[in-house]
Amino acid sequence: MELNGLLQLYEFITEMSDIGISAIDVNGMPVIYNKKMKELEGITDEEVKKRSAREIINFEAEESLLLQVLHKGQPIRNHKKTFWNRKGQEITTINNILPIEKEGRILGAVEFARDISTQEFMMYQPLRRYGQPLTFETITAVSAAMKNVISTAKIAATSRISVMLIGESGTGKDMIAEGIHHSLSVPNEQFITLICRRDEEAVIAQLEKYITEHHNITFFGERIEYLSMSAQERIVELLKIHETKNHVFIASIGGDPIELISDGKLSKSLYFFFSSLTIRVPSIRERKEDIMPFVNDYFSRHRQDYGSFVKGLVLEVEEIFLSYDWPGNLKELEVLLDEIASLITTEESITYEMLPAYFRWKVQDIHRQENTVQSELFIVQTVKDLRPLDQYIREVEDYYVVKALEFFGGNVSKTAKELGLKRQSLQYRMKRMKDAEEKK
Repeated sequence: MELNGLLQLYEFITEMSDIGISAIDVNGMPVIYNKKMKELEGITDEEVKKRSAREIINFEAEESLLLQVLHKGQPIRNHKKTFWNRKGQEITTINNILPIEKEGRILGAVEFARDISTQEFMMYQPLRRYGQPLTFETITAVSAAMKNVISTAKIAATSRISVMLIGESGTGKDMIAEGIHHSLSVPNEQFITLICRRDEEAVIAQLEKYITEHHNITFFGERIEYLSMSAQERIVELLKIHETKNHVFIASIGGDPIELISDGKLSKSLYFFFSSLTIRVPSIRERKEDIMPFVNDYFSRHRQDYGSFVKGLVLEVEEIFLSYDWPGNLKELEVLLDEIASLITTEESITYEMLPAYFRWKVQDIHRQENTVQSELFIVQTVKDLRPLDQYIREVEDYYVVKALEFFGGNVSKTAKELGLKRQSLQYRMKRMKDAEEKK
């Protein structure tokens, strides 16, 4: 093949690649800058032609990794980079930067950038995958606790006040934040999430850039306690400087604010800025009645989006879901459902065999530990273990009722029916157990 033909072939392959590719010559001038790399950096063809590599690539850094490899001749592999490009988009890539050598002489350097922005974003916020604005109507919740959260959040939206969301990872704080954004009395033009568990300099730079905008923005600082104290104080300065603007600020933390302040993880002044309204988003184990509506909504969307026939879980799997504590909350539940959904072909129900092996082992191990602990309560090995028969029978009955309620997510009607009791009779037993617990 002629040289020109080879060059055209190489150019076509480079341009069609879904990996960002850029290369510079020994003088640091760009010789390759493919379409994907331009998309990642958010720059135009004209900018590529007019500027040197130092100005284009990592334009805010003193010296790009590409130039470092050119000067030192040492490759940099699997380098993870998160940045905001010229269009204000948050980008995360995994990069390999290699020197180009021939006969011991460095001719230039090349960078291969694999875009993992979507995977990275979904790792922290998988609950945003509905492909539509997350309004309060989108949130599938039937529990009184979550209805109270949404009701309070709507008040915050009407008043346009700063809000602090408190809750464990995966409880859906990001959904509440965006729900507030879409319910504002005067709509804001943009919703920007600052994921604070990443590069804090990039987070501060993002806030500094957009807080000066003339149009109204809703800022959501996700898990601000991951920032250093100096970074948190810088945010306080920015918020106070620009508090006359009509932006809306929402922040979230993963634990008790007083404890975080005491441990030196949360700035007192930053907390006070948001303390006009704090909303605690409960864990899923505190509102298990929300589990099955969430699951049913998930499979409803799956049928709609993929044309599947799946209707839901068999009773065995439903009981497992309702008895499991979900330490990762809704995030863990949805990631598990994604894994299960990847196996669906013509099935109408999700059976125990379709659960990932690691999850089955985890559930079995937890049940084994619980059964060991609970069974020890009823073992009589010595005279000292004996107690009055009616007390022993009551303890067994209480344990049995508690486990039955757990299986049905606290649903009194379903539990009473399964136990062969009237609803009032079960409620009486529940009240008796509660009163006994309070007297301890």
